[in-house]
Amino acid sequence: MAATATKKVIAICQSGGEFVTNKDGSMSYNGGDAYAIDIDQETSLTDFKSEIAEMFNCNVTTMSIKYFLPGNKKTLITVSKDKDLQRMVSFLGDASTVDVFVITEEVVARNTSNMPASRSSRTTVSEAVVPAIVPINVAAVDAEQCIDQVEVDIANEAPAQSLCSGANDDKRHRAAQQWENTITGVDQRFNSFSEFREALHKYSIAHGFAYRYKKNDSHRVTVKCKSQGCPWRIYASKLSTTQLICIKKMTKNHTCEGSAVKAGYRATRGWVGSIIKEKLKASPNYKPKDIADDIKREYGIQLNYSQAWRAKEIAREQLQGSFKEAYTQLPFFCEKIKETNPGSFATFTTKEDSSFHRLFVSFHASIIGFRQACRPLLFLDRTPLNSKYQGELLAATSVDGNDGIFPVAFAVVDAETEDNWRWFLQELKSALLTTEQITFVADFQNGLKTSLSEIFENCYHGYCLRHLADKLNRDLKGQFSHEARRFMVNDFYAAAYASKPEIFERSIENIKGISPDAYNWVIQSEPEHWSNAFFNGARYNHMTSNFGLQFYSWVSEAHELPITQMIDVLRGNMMETISTRREESNQWMTKLTPSKEEIIQKETSDARSLQVLLSQGTTFEVCGESVEIVDIDTWDCSCKGWKLTGLPCCHAIAVFECIGRDLYDYCSRYFTVESYRLTYAEPIHALPDIDRPVQVESDMETVTVTPPPTKRPPGRPKSKQVESIDIIKRQLQCGKCKGLGHNRKTCKI
Repeated sequence: MAATATKKVIAICQSGGEFVTNKDGSMSYNGGDAYAIDIDQETSLTDFKSEIAEMFNCNVTTMSIKYFLPGNKKTLITVSKDKDLQRMVSFLGDASTVDVFVITEEVVARNTSNMPASRSSRTTVSEAVVPAIVPINVAAVDAEQCIDQVEVDIANEAPAQSLCSGANDDKRHRAAQQWENTITGVDQRFNSFSEFREALHKYSIAHGFAYRYKKNDSHRVTVKCKSQGCPWRIYASKLSTTQLICIKKMTKNHTCEGSAVKAGYRATRGWVGSIIKEKLKASPNYKPKDIADDIKREYGIQLNYSQAWRAKEIAREQLQGSFKEAYTQLPFFCEKIKETNPGSFATFTTKEDSSFHRLFVSFHASIIGFRQACRPLLFLDRTPLNSKYQGELLAATSVDGNDGIFPVAFAVVDAETEDNWRWFLQELKSALLTTEQITFVADFQNGLKTSLSEIFENCYHGYCLRHLADKLNRDLKGQFSHEARRFMVNDFYAAAYASKPEIFERSIENIKGISPDAYNWVIQSEPEHWSNAFFNGARYNHMTSNFGLQFYSWVSEAHELPITQMIDVLRGNMMETISTRREESNQWMTKLTPSKEEIIQKETSDARSLQVLLSQGTTFEVCGESVEIVDIDTWDCSCKGWKLTGLPCCHAIAVFECIGRDLYDYCSRYFTVESYRLTYAEPIHALPDIDRPVQVESDMETVTVTPPPTKRPPGRPKSKQVESIDIIKRQLQCGKCKGLGHNRKTCKI
């Protein structure tokens, strides 16, 4: 329940300590000082920071404020703007206190290694501070492995000795300076050669020199400075009668100029991968460019794009154990969704060999919001997943009263097949439990045409105009010039948006003038499923199935995560969107949502120039640039604008003003602010401890889920395919005849 503006909360502000990661993955804060400050939803972040700065005697500009969500001690949420502070108060529920952690610039570098990235902070990887304490898990480097190393030049032109001097203790090399004493000298012992080589690697980076192996086997290791003539060298071998490795000889001094002579570090891709592994786990979209920038800034090492990309791939490989574990957690994960969000649907199926087949998720808040207040309109579409095991995400999204996307249900499947679409639609019907006739905007291929008509009886199926136009363009390719195809596709769009049969006929006659075959293609493509002039359902002028682009952008940001983490990221985005839109709508003072109110005001302005004549009963004749017939009983106008949009057209509004009716009584209920608030009345709740499965006392304990057999091919994934250039952006549309390429004033009808 959202906190009211008058609710007071005591913020226990803590600073000067450090975060410690517990065995279960949760974090605790140890040490430091604490002060209490009263805040509420009216408190501004600037005032809050100023009071904190005064208490702790720190700089406001270098201050970072973080907190934990209730029940979640693993993810720190960053407060970076006033709305974040208001949400913090809202998320507390009935709690009267909240622990707030004040982290200054100096502390951030020391303590962020185990902090997961905050979703609400939206901090990019390139902006975040690279951890100073980075877990390293580098395999033993033998003579053969040295061949697979990447030579990179250090970024600083100062002599090697100066890199570790107090005078050059800059932030750029702060991460490497902790490694200055990983090698201390003769008699230092290590548990294995692998541990020794790892320590040597860190030591060379901290001191700014490159080295090479003279001997490197299972009994002894001799290393010398790579610079010609430099006396630095080290010799280590097994300590007699033990398995320990001991440094027997070491010449500590360098006479070389280190980086001044462009001596390269041996920075293996595996080493860089281990450095960025934790950051990549918290931020899957860590870009190679950002990786190279961070490594250069923190370690003084210059990577090119290719090296950074390969290092990212290796880091991803090191994390892939969690991908397999995520599939084994699916039974627990689905139960957790239904437990924390009662009324939600979360179900999965496996194949005969227990490998993953498909997963369906629909949250209770989405089901109730759609059934109570959304137009009975659903968009079906899919997007590919580029995770280790690939697959497809199928989605059913709706549209709220302000024309915003409202996700209803989604599924992860192994492939886009007729069988998977049918299964998805069956699960969707079970979740919605509605007898209302739904209009679907979807492709007609992959069995969707048959499945929709069989599963959702009496539904309306509007073919996605994008898929149709793309098919038309492909079918015509090779027969006509690019320009001829462009004209035909434009005329096809004009026919689809045409509100009257005569305008539709005029558009397809234009196609016939270019090609009778293309004309026959259009006629045989079932215009009653895609043209406004003949479609019986209510699409509200939404013609393509990819309406939910915002939702698919969330998917593209998280699709490289393990399956359970990806679903939880989508859940988090949906939870945040519901909360944000609910808060925003509480400030609206109009009857209709802002986007619809703007349309009504424009139509009202156009209505002032029209003349109304009473024709018969509730039917009126309206004269303007054309003569239209308005029937207020059937909510219809011969221009078809009222039926197509759900809002009165200018002709109808002219009638209302003439006879003294309230135009808002003739607007679709789905566009009212009241309905909009009902859409977002139910919250989506967090899923605590999803990454730490517990024993569930049910038959599910015996269910085993293994990853699907499909795997992403090696190498860099192909970039997203761009839609055909022949399907050009829709042109200016006439408000009178709904034709393209002109407006009302230049319309010849």
